[in-house]
Amino acid sequence: MEIDWERLRAAATDVMRHAYAPYSKFPVGAAGLVDDGRVVVGCNVENAAYGVVLCAECGVVSSLHATGGGRLVALSCVDATGEPLMPCGRCRQLLWEQGGPECLVEAKGGPLRMAELLPHAFDVADLEAVTGETSVPAVPERLAAFRGRGTVFVHPDMSAGQQIWTAYWERSAGDAADAETGVLEEGPSWDDPADAITWGLARTPRVVVVDASGTIYWAGEGEPPMEIPIRWGG
Repeated sequence: MEIDWERLRAAATDVMRHAYAPYSKFPVGAAGLVDDGRVVVGCNVENAAYGVVLCAECGVVSSLHATGGGRLVALSCVDATGEPLMPCGRCRQLLWEQGGPECLVEAKGGPLRMAELLPHAFDVADLEAVTGETSVPAVPERLAAFRGRGTVFVHPDMSAGQQIWTAYWERSAGDAADAETGVLEEGPSWDDPADAITWGLARTPRVVVVDASGTIYWAGEGEPPMEIPIRWGG
C-alpha cells in the first residue's frame, strides 16, 4: 500500500490542535493509516492525576476499533510544531499489537519499522506459548496443596506403534501422617520427553526420567541426589 506521509502528518497535526494538555503544555497528535485505506486519529488527553494521561496513540488505537478495526499500516505522530515525534515505549507496545513488526512509524530521518522501534517485542505468540494447546496443563485445584512435594516420574511408552513419553506425579508417605500417598496425577502423553519434564517441573522440583532400558536419570532442579547421580541430557 502506498503511504501518503504528507497527508498522514497533516491529519496528525490537525488533531494535535485538539489535544488537552494543560499540565505539560505539550500537545501531541497522531494519525494512523489502516489496511483498508481509512485514517484514524488521536490526541493526548492529560489528567490532574498525571499517571493516567492518555497518549495520542491511545486515541488512534481506540478510534481504530471504534470505526471497524483492521490493522495499522503506518503512523505519524507529531508535536506542537507538526514535526515527527517518536512514540513512547508504552505506545510502541500498543502499536505493535495493532500493526505488528512491519507497521511503519514516521521519523525525521525516514519511516522506521516497528521491529526497529521495539526489538524483541512481547506479543500474542508469547501468550500462546503458555496458554495454547501445547501448554503445560495446570495443576488441578485439588492438588494445589501438594505442589512442590513428591516426585514426577517420566517414562517412555508405546502408542499405535510409536514411542511416546508420559509421566505421573507420585507422593510417598513422610510429610504428614494423614497425607495422601500414591499417584497424585497422571500426565497426558508427549512426543518429546522435554515436554513431559516441563509438565513435571510445574508440579515439583523432583523429576526423574526412566528410559526404556530402566536407567534412572535426574531431570529435576538443582544437583542430582546421591541416589540418582546421572543427569538427564536427552
